[in-house]
Amino acid sequence: MARDLSGMHVAVLMGGLSSEREVSLSTGAGCVAALERLGAKVSPVDVGRDVAEVLGRLKPEVALNVLHGRWGEDGCMQGVLEMLDLPYTHSGVLASALAMDKAKAKAVLAAAGIPVPGGGLYNRFEAAREHVMAPPYVVKPNAEGSSVGVFLVFDGANRPPQELAQPSWTFGEAVMIEPYIAGKELAVAVLGDRALAVTEIVPRTGFYDYEAKYGEGGSSHVLPAPIPAAVAERAMRIAEQAHAALGCRGVTRSDFRYDDIKDVLVLLEVNTQPGMTPTSLVPEQAAYSGMDYDNLVKWIVEDASCPR
Repeated sequence: MARDLSGMHVAVLMGGLSSEREVSLSTGAGCVAALERLGAKVSPVDVGRDVAEVLGRLKPEVALNVLHGRWGEDGCMQGVLEMLDLPYTHSGVLASALAMDKAKAKAVLAAAGIPVPGGGLYNRFEAAREHVMAPPYVVKPNAEGSSVGVFLVFDGANRPPQELAQPSWTFGEAVMIEPYIAGKELAVAVLGDRALAVTEIVPRTGFYDYEAKYGEGGSSHVLPAPIPAAVAERAMRIAEQAHAALGCRGVTRSDFRYDDIKDVLVLLEVNTQPGMTPTSLVPEQAAYSGMDYDNLVKWIVEDASCPR
């Protein structure tokens, strides 16, 4: 049975302005309910550009930041909270900004000896005009999360994704293009400095995109992942190393590809504010490790500090 938080006033920062707004609202709703069960005084905040004014008026003791994507997960919100001297959860300004920028994160991780995919940054119009590498490859925005705007270009594709050149593209001028790594999709949550478990994600469509992540029945999670014990151990140690190399705090989730034919394990990215929705991986791994949802939220809130 989870202990209560003794009337602590917690502002839950959710929603926001990014393409991942709906996911953040779902995460926030779960966290608000958990905090209320734990006895906290909860102020849900649907974050807008007046967030500093709103927080100044509410005067919470802690901010539980469950925003996803731009402005919430990329160091911007963290900077506001540092300016307000308000204890907050998850990673600080630098780690958040680094992890959100895929190219810079990859450089830091590679320098730390962590296996990452090849590829690089390209202008979106150049990437739409012709193949910049031989298919199969993956195209993704350099600074978005939740697999928003991601394309998998298969062997035999005549043209790159034409969506990259459309006026409706809102994910920045630079796109990350990486070779596609066949095999299993794996995820590892790190809590504090300890990896919890390894999950295999099996998407219904064969690709772990936004719908597979958050849609009802979009993917199935196999926990523990059906991989050799030595590979699971390797993934957990790499996730811990990546968390430390980027300077992360609180809880993170590292995403991997594992080619089980060639025995190649590659870290794709580190998510500094992973989802806490009913279909999310972190609560599942916490439960598998003996920590229920309410106690997970409690741990995250108790870990809050400023500066981070």
